[in-house]
Amino acid sequence: MLELRKYIDWTPFFSAWELKGKYPDIFTDKLVGREAKKLFDDARDLLDKVIKEKWIKAKAVIGLWPANATNDDIEIYTDNSRKKTLGTFHCLRQQFEKTGGQPYLSLSDFTAPKDSGVEDYFGGFAVTTGLGLEKWTAKFEKDHDDYNSILIKALADRLAEALAERMHERIRKEFWGYAKDENLDSSSILQEKYQGIRPAPGYPACPDHTEKKLLFELLHATESAGIALTESYAMYPASSVCGLYFSHKDSKYFGLGKIGNDQVREYAQRKEMDVKTIEKWLAPNLNY
Repeated sequence: MLELRKYIDWTPFFSAWELKGKYPDIFTDKLVGREAKKLFDDARDLLDKVIKEKWIKAKAVIGLWPANATNDDIEIYTDNSRKKTLGTFHCLRQQFEKTGGQPYLSLSDFTAPKDSGVEDYFGGFAVTTGLGLEKWTAKFEKDHDDYNSILIKALADRLAEALAERMHERIRKEFWGYAKDENLDSSSILQEKYQGIRPAPGYPACPDHTEKKLLFELLHATESAGIALTESYAMYPASSVCGLYFSHKDSKYFGLGKIGNDQVREYAQRKEMDVKTIEKWLAPNLNY
């Protein structure tokens, strides 16, 4: 857990407390600076105790597989012969009107097409720093200490993101090794100045939470990291993060935006799910 401290992005921590401003500049803000500094000091004191006394446990599982894209799908193969499919991730493509010849992006664009002959790969991860957290939140709540109950939850969330950041660094430099010579300091890492992305199902580029099911099956996430999916595809324990790894040098984060009924129907067919179910999961992204 101590290793993760330098990977913590503190700016979202303050946002969770409805304090607007970027870390560390927020401390000089005339409106919220003093409150932010007190909160930060309290958070660091509690974090010291959490780490020293091992209040919570961190676990992570990662996976790398041979993969190629077929249109808007990404096929995952059992081995490098690429003859047998282990599973398929289904992606969606931007449809909203663009100008200036801008491409309509899909995450599948960042994996080499099957007919290109390029042997590409694909990765996934699931991490948690929520193991043991409930014991401490329950203790604080029993003591009517709502402040520290909320504070430790916020810290656990930040540590989960820090663990995701650390594992992504190791993917780039060690396990996948596509950026072995990367030499970035903590600030540059938090600014995402590295090659590759790690989008998560449910977020702007891939808003369909149901894609987590295959990811968890491939990773054996429950058995390996103690993370389970609820019926609504939320992760348990809380303070868990999962996502996909892409190494393409031009890969970037983007928002899917609004999509039409034509793509929804085609997507439902690819996933072998009924249209109404897909519409439920993609409701915020529908243009109809």
